[in-house]
Amino acid sequence: MDVFNKATTNLGPIGQYAKSIHGYWSFPKLEGEISTRMKFRGKEKLVWSLNNYLGLANHPEVRKADAEAAAQYGLALPMGARMMSGQTDLHEQLENELAAFVRKEAAYLLNYGYQGMVSIIEAMVDRHDVIVYDSESHACIIDGVRLHFGKRFVYPHNNIENLRKQLERATRITKETGGGILVITEGVFGMSGDLGKLDEIVALKKEFNFRLLVDDAHGVGTMGPTGAGTGEYLGVQDGIDIYFGTFAKAFASIGGFVASTKDVINYLAYNMRSQIFAKSLPMPLVVGGLKRLELIRNHPEYREKLWTISNALQKGLRERGFNIGNTQSPVTPVFLNGGPSEGANLAFDLRENFNIFCSVVAYPVVPKGVIIIRIIPTAVHTLDDVEYTLDAFTTIKQNLDSGKYSSGQFVNINQ
Repeated sequence: MDVFNKATTNLGPIGQYAKSIHGYWSFPKLEGEISTRMKFRGKEKLVWSLNNYLGLANHPEVRKADAEAAAQYGLALPMGARMMSGQTDLHEQLENELAAFVRKEAAYLLNYGYQGMVSIIEAMVDRHDVIVYDSESHACIIDGVRLHFGKRFVYPHNNIENLRKQLERATRITKETGGGILVITEGVFGMSGDLGKLDEIVALKKEFNFRLLVDDAHGVGTMGPTGAGTGEYLGVQDGIDIYFGTFAKAFASIGGFVASTKDVINYLAYNMRSQIFAKSLPMPLVVGGLKRLELIRNHPEYREKLWTISNALQKGLRERGFNIGNTQSPVTPVFLNGGPSEGANLAFDLRENFNIFCSVVAYPVVPKGVIIIRIIPTAVHTLDDVEYTLDAFTTIKQNLDSGKYSSGQFVNINQ
């Protein structure tokens, strides 16, 4: 048996559809300046699929800082891993400013958010410890948990009573092993937009001895009075023991950071394999990160505009009878009934006839019979964009309910 066989015989749950979806439904190419309007296959579309929450991707000060840093340092500096030859004053400055921003003692930069989260989990637990995590945790958390040699228990999404039961199980085990308990959840869940019940989880610390790790990729910069995240929004930032944020969302860049006590950050700096054995974050990304953080701190109006657009969109969808779940964040899922073919035809209609580009997911990404249109509002969208999208969605829902998307009228674009 050749390990290459799977490349032609077992392509995976999504890969099996690659021939019919590649380039349109999957791996689409959006071209032009990062904006609410970009070109897809040569035609301008209203785009709701970019994690550019605060509109910083094309902010003139950000573009200037990025360009000047690239000209001054190039993309290679520093040429080495942080521990060996990749440490700089600017890396340390960004870490110090991030720590202050999210109100933690210290922070450490991560080359990539995904691998960073995997490595944080792997470094923080050993076979004596127990992990308890939310069932709808992001894939990076799941992959980190898979590396754990000890016990791990999952609780149904945001089910605090079940979390309590898992903590009771974990406590019994750690009394025998001498280990500790790490609870992992998210601040904002990226698909559904609802919040992790951080306030209720923190309250459980009165009954149980555990540490709390929060992935706040979608919360940092968007949630809370200052943008310090979901913990700030819920009034429990101090109860988060390890705070993870990414630069890929509100910061409109790449990379991430972890923040905690000085002791924990020092421990992670010497034990996170994905960072120890990886090249340091390039200087333009660090300098650009400093500028982005400055803008987030000094311009609350960006966050206010994001929420103006988000609230108008979500209010309009609810008033028109759409199910958007329990979102409490800018992430706006629209739940519809249908299968992959209906989802594909619906997305085709939106893109080709309404010139709206947004992510549409169906089985096997979500359960059978469910279609989710995932909308990401930004501070650079307008209320006119919202109104146009609401009208378009009203029409496509009527088409879906009438069976139009089941009729085969819209064909596979790649045939």
